Amino acid sequence: MLALAKEPTHRLGVEESDILEVLLDLAESAGFQVRPGGRLGPDDPPLASGVCRLRGQLFVVLSANESVPMQIDTLAGALREHASPLLESQHLPPAVRAILDPAGSKSFGSA
Repeated sequence: MLALAKEPTHRLGVEESDILEVLLDLAESAGFQVRPGGRLGPDDPPLASGVCRLRGQLFVVLSANESVPMQIDTLAGALREHASPLLESQHLPPAVRAILDPAGSKSFGSA
């Protein structure tokens, strides 16, 4: 499990770390491999969060150097793009549903 920093309460009245936890659980249910990102080498810049597919397996890398809202955006994007049937079948808290709603006009980290 990834270590999460406690962030201030989000504009929806829910802790960002709680939203991230729900998204991590959804990613696990969808069969995603979620990995922490760091550096490739001591002289390399830190990795950015992102999504990739390797040999048919979907990997989500969450960089510890990025804010929790950026990690939420990465996970939410991966779930929207690669696990929409799972999302439709799940009962989700309204704050999480709002982030996963593809009709939303802003990303979580842009607030």
